[in-house]
Amino acid sequence: MAKGPVPQTGDDELPFDMDEDIAVDERAFFGQPAKAAAPAKKAALPGREEHYHGHRERLRNRFRENGDTALADYEILELLLFRLIPRRDTKPIAKALIDRFGSLAGVFGAPAVLLQEIKGVGETVALDLKLISAIGHRALKSELKGKQVLSSWSSVVQYCHAAMAHETREQFRILFLDKRNALIADEVQGHGTVDHTPVYPREVVRRALELSATALILVHNHPSGDPTPSRADIDMTKMIIDAAKPLGIAIHDHIIIGKDGQASLKGLRLI
Repeated sequence: MAKGPVPQTGDDELPFDMDEDIAVDERAFFGQPAKAAAPAKKAALPGREEHYHGHRERLRNRFRENGDTALADYEILELLLFRLIPRRDTKPIAKALIDRFGSLAGVFGAPAVLLQEIKGVGETVALDLKLISAIGHRALKSELKGKQVLSSWSSVVQYCHAAMAHETREQFRILFLDKRNALIADEVQGHGTVDHTPVYPREVVRRALELSATALILVHNHPSGDPTPSRADIDMTKMIIDAAKPLGIAIHDHIIIGKDGQASLKGLRLI
């Protein structure tokens, strides 16, 4: 029986033929001679993996005994990649991801298509990383739900930074609050280019009325990394304030998120 093509795992090219041993067993079962070289190849497999298997166990022990403080960022990422890429040395992949995106936050904030540009990261691994990122965002958001947002300001900023700082396009987000300033909803109202997002004050107010919101916190990101508000940011915010005020809707702040920090128009006394 002719050996069929090697099945694709969906992610990572392996440095050896995973199905060679399976093919040998199948030929033996049907009474056909196995390749003479196959037993030697099979015996070589454990030794080939040994150089990183011992490293994996040492890294797990360090984490088990000392927690994440004992590990560098790339090593934390390695621990995760152990599960996602079980038959590869993940240390160079973790280092390449950190080098390419600058930090752990940058890795998890990167679009899946860019993650796949790193050798060893396929579609499935990229989607798994985005899933883990989404879980982290949900966990931060759950800390805000139903709470008085103005008394949890650091949590608001932390959540917005995690959700938006590494977006490659501008994103305009609104936190809708009730009369107790508790979070009703968090919605992305629009996406734009690398330096502009169209915002329509009438649509902002209309959505606030639909949700029975009495206050808003406006948030958008600067993909450049610099959170300094532009003249257009200030003017747009004042237009929304003017549209919302007659309807009893307050604009508590407009936060601008950058990779290197954030800016509050209220804190800067610009509104």
